[in-house]
Amino acid sequence: MEMDAWNLGIEPGGLTNKTEIKLLICYLLKSLDAPLSKLQMSDIIQGEGLANYFELIQALDELIRDDNVRMDLDGTDEILTVTEKGIDAVRSLEMDFLPRSVKEKAVNTAIRLQTLAKREKENKIEVEKLENGFNVTFFFGDEKNQLMKLTIYVADEIQVETVRKNFLDDPIKLYSEIITSLTV
Repeated sequence: MEMDAWNLGIEPGGLTNKTEIKLLICYLLKSLDAPLSKLQMSDIIQGEGLANYFELIQALDELIRDDNVRMDLDGTDEILTVTEKGIDAVRSLEMDFLPRSVKEKAVNTAIRLQTLAKREKENKIEVEKLENGFNVTFFFGDEKNQLMKLTIYVADEIQVETVRKNFLDDPIKLYSEIITSLTV
C-alpha cells in the first residue's frame, strides 16, 4: 500500500498509510472490547511509534465523522468506542493491511495501560512534601476495604515517581511479600 501519511516519529515497521492507521484504531477498540480515551489511544499508538500524532488525530476525526468510531464525553475525557460499521471494516480488511507485529504491540500496550489505570483507581497514593524529602503513603485496597497503609520516606521527586511506578506495577505482589515477611 502506498505511503500517504507523514512518518515523523514512526518506528521501523510502523504505519505510514492513513487506511492502516484507521484500521488499527478500530482493531484496538474491537479487540479490547472496551472503550479507550482519546489520550489512551494516543499514548498507545504514538507512544509505541506506530503512527504519527497528527496522522492519528486526523484518522480519528475521519473515523468519527464517518461513523466508524463514536466519541462520548465522560467528564473531561473523550471516550472512544467502535461502531458496527468500524467492526465490519476491521473484519474485512485487517488481514490485508495490518502487520501482526503492529497489532500485537498495540494490544499489549493497551492492556498494560488499562491495567495501570485500574490499579491507580484501586490503590491510592499520597505524597507529602517535607523539608528535606517526601513521605509517600500507599493505600492497599479500596475506600471500603483498606487492607494496609504503608508510608515510606524518599529523598527526591525522582524517587517518588520510581516508587509510585513500582508500586502500581504490582501492588498485590508487594502486599503479599510484606504479609509473608511479617507472618513467616
